[in-house]
Amino acid sequence: MRPRRRDAIIGRFLGERKDAPMKFRVEDMSCGHCTAAIQKAVAEAGGRATTDLAGRSVTVEGLEPARAAEVIRQAGYTPAPA
Repeated sequence: MRPRRRDAIIGRFLGERKDAPMKFRVEDMSCGHCTAAIQKAVAEAGGRATTDLAGRSVTVEGLEPARAAEVIRQAGYTPAPA
């Protein structure tokens, strides 16, 4: 699936509300460095990320769903709707 199409699907699934927290599964997030990289990337984009390494999930606030997914992907990880 192409990234833009995937982002559109994620956006529709989660609703395009910037203020609503969005939860993503990030299966390739496996260590403390991974969580720090995602948190830093989201913060630089203007949002806030809370990571759960054991559950391999990320909750993002302050960004639209498609933008949050894009930022996580640009950090080198593969987000999916949780």
